[in-house]
Amino acid sequence: MFDLERWRARFGWLDGILRVNERFGAIGGGPLSSSIGLAGFLSLFPLLLVAIAVAGFISSGDAGFAREVVRSLQLTGRSAEVVTDALSTAEESRRAASVIGLAGLLWSGLGVVGTLQNACNAAWQTTGRGLIDKAVSLAWILGASVLFFASAALGPLAGMVPLFSAPLVILLGLAISTGLFVWTFSFLGNQSVPARAHLPGAIVVAVGFEALKLVGGVYVPRAVSSSSALYGSLGVVFAVLAWLLVYARLIVYGAVVNVLRWEAGQGTVTVEIDVPRMDGQVPLSTNRGGAVDEKVDAPHSD
Repeated sequence: MFDLERWRARFGWLDGILRVNERFGAIGGGPLSSSIGLAGFLSLFPLLLVAIAVAGFISSGDAGFAREVVRSLQLTGRSAEVVTDALSTAEESRRAASVIGLAGLLWSGLGVVGTLQNACNAAWQTTGRGLIDKAVSLAWILGASVLFFASAALGPLAGMVPLFSAPLVILLGLAISTGLFVWTFSFLGNQSVPARAHLPGAIVVAVGFEALKLVGGVYVPRAVSSSSALYGSLGVVFAVLAWLLVYARLIVYGAVVNVLRWEAGQGTVTVEIDVPRMDGQVPLSTNRGGAVDEKVDAPHSD
């Protein structure tokens, strides 16, 4: 018979993974991840509007821009016509798309950051800061945008540098991603711990992101293509949303790693909480989310 507890006692790495997964479930990591992924997916639409506006402004000043795009993408036939028509439409609607896209991107971006704040606070079992969180969210968006663009620029850079320099580019990407998530976990969450306490989880997320980017470069285009062939546009939506949910779960797992590492070094405290009274039951303990996970029947009075 398989004895999980014996294996956990024998292999520390297995016990660590299972404790992270158990804490992830106790704080409602699944719903938190879903909210982050869905908010990120909704933010793609205003981001596309901004991209359309940028393409429209560029093409308006360059008559050969559409031909260059078609040539660089190696498109022919109907696909080349679709891209050319799309750029023509973008040129005509660039002003409206830029205004609506930027406004929508700011609104949806604040929503994404709000879900990240909820995840960080849930992991550390703290509450938000009220209206101050909105100002914190805006500051995070401005700073994170710079780091996101720097990280995204490393992809084309890796293809331009000599092969022997590629590992350095990857290490630079890991460093940028690690710094981003150390700042994210420490800046967005309402917990009084030093920034170095967020380094373990940030490293986990950074390594996971780099691995997902490598896998995504091969898997996502194929998944989108096959989903589109089978289910049309709806299949593409589900393929992109599923991939965003994987990223979101990784972020929440990173926050949980930080908390468990902190507890291992600093310990925990026990606090009393209120739970609804139910006749015939005596609650004994609750989980990290405040739900009663152990109870006994109340003694009958004679």
